[in-house]
Amino acid sequence: MSARLQGIGMTSRRTRNRLIERLAGDGIADIRVLEAMRQTPRHIFVDEALASRAYEDTALPIGHGQTISQPYIVARMTEVLLRDGPLNRVLEIGTGSGYQAAILAHLVAEVYTLERIEAFLRRARNCFYELRLRNIHIKYSDGTLGWPGYAPFDGIIATAAPADIPAALLEQLAVGGDW
Repeated sequence: MSARLQGIGMTSRRTRNRLIERLAGDGIADIRVLEAMRQTPRHIFVDEALASRAYEDTALPIGHGQTISQPYIVARMTEVLLRDGPLNRVLEIGTGSGYQAAILAHLVAEVYTLERIEAFLRRARNCFYELRLRNIHIKYSDGTLGWPGYAPFDGIIATAAPADIPAALLEQLAVGGDW
């Protein structure tokens, strides 16, 4: 593993472990989720200037008026998505930094993620490559349209949530699937 992925100082494994302990203390109980977050270096998903803050339980700016979600929110959304058991195929709406998709990649067979900001798409793709996450499929697209060519999905997670659930997404959710 490269030094960049391992991290040093405020991006070290020890710092990452402290975040996991805080999340567990705040009620995140799914060991699989906690372990996926322990294995995923959040600092590579933020600008280098913010890397020292990557393991704080806070949202951080990633540009274009967007943020990388607070780790607790990522953990809780993932935990809720997986509450009824393992999923094979999940659609994520709003790739953003790519951190949520990277967490999911440790927990589901295939992750399909859509992003409407091209700069985010490029950066996330680079992170996925660096982490050797081969089960993430990323597409430049309006998330409200979903990804019908790969439907149905066992679960859909919207990190860039619309005010209302688009009908196209509901049509792509497998029977018994989770939103």
